[in-house]
Amino acid sequence: MTPSVHKVLVLCTGNSCRSQMAEALLNHDLAGLVHASSAGIRPQPRVADGAIEALRLAGLPTEGLHPKDLDTLLDQPFDLVVTVCDNAREACPVFPRPVRSIHLPFHDPHGEELASFLRVRDDIRARLVPAVREALGLGARS
Repeated sequence: MTPSVHKVLVLCTGNSCRSQMAEALLNHDLAGLVHASSAGIRPQPRVADGAIEALRLAGLPTEGLHPKDLDTLLDQPFDLVVTVCDNAREACPVFPRPVRSIHLPFHDPHGEELASFLRVRDDIRARLVPAVREALGLGARS
């Protein structure tokens, strides 16, 4: 019997940089354990070019990434909600059913050079992936 896959929602304000990179990293690094989605409180029209390029340079898929409005995901049964900016933490709605949440803020690279996106991508991988693993009781990587 295969273990259940945990559903994780990553929230930020615009859903164009940090949360998109977090979604891709979680789905790659915790494949088979986690299915991550991302959304924004006030989603931007598109994912930032720097976020797409930072993911591409790490060999991660970017197809299908697009900003999503939190309201469209509220009724989904998430196991964990992660806020990656203070705005999202303050505006985080009450979900229809109880859901565990953690807050782990990251610098917003929107409008900055690619190097900033790369630093944020690496920071997300270094801090968020282990934090989600721990919050869901998945243990250390073997």
